[in-house]
Amino acid sequence: MKFDAQMIPEIIVIEPEVHGDERGYFVETFRQDLFEQAVGYKVNFIQDNESKSSKGVLRGLHFQVPPFAQSKLVRVIEGKVLDIAVDIRNGSPTFGQYIAIELTGDNKRQVFVPRGFAHGFVVLSDTATFAYKVDNYYSQECDRGLAFDDLQLNIDWILSKNELQLSVKDTQQPSLAELEPSFDYNVNYYA
Repeated sequence: MKFDAQMIPEIIVIEPEVHGDERGYFVETFRQDLFEQAVGYKVNFIQDNESKSSKGVLRGLHFQVPPFAQSKLVRVIEGKVLDIAVDIRNGSPTFGQYIAIELTGDNKRQVFVPRGFAHGFVVLSDTATFAYKVDNYYSQECDRGLAFDDLQLNIDWILSKNELQLSVKDTQQPSLAELEPSFDYNVNYYA
């Protein structure tokens, strides 16, 4: 496995080694020891989730606040998505910046999104099956979001706005400027 820190160094792209031949392929998608060595701290994933969506479905930008803040390790099993992680840690030198990574069933890339980041994705293929691990359970009281179309963020979702399909919840999220501070850059949320 290859672990690559991005321009926002807490976001890590993982490229597993794919072993393939005429019969198909084998890939190791997660290994705790290598993962923790790459991120530098212990992350205890407790749940796996999966969604299937059609082209233009945009899910996000989501996060949970403490005490139910979540890290995510995301990947695409089938199809193609544009995956986005936005730094929402107050005092961070990269506050309000984002990383965009194309994840596909073919490239097998994964993205680690730590606590303190809003996360979302848009489906670019006809359909996509999206899988992810989380290190905390869902909490409706701690569930938050960030506006996908915030002009301050200026995210290029690749598809035009009229091609996007969003939940009502995702069309009513606050902008970065309106966001209630929930994460501090100088706090270790893994202690």
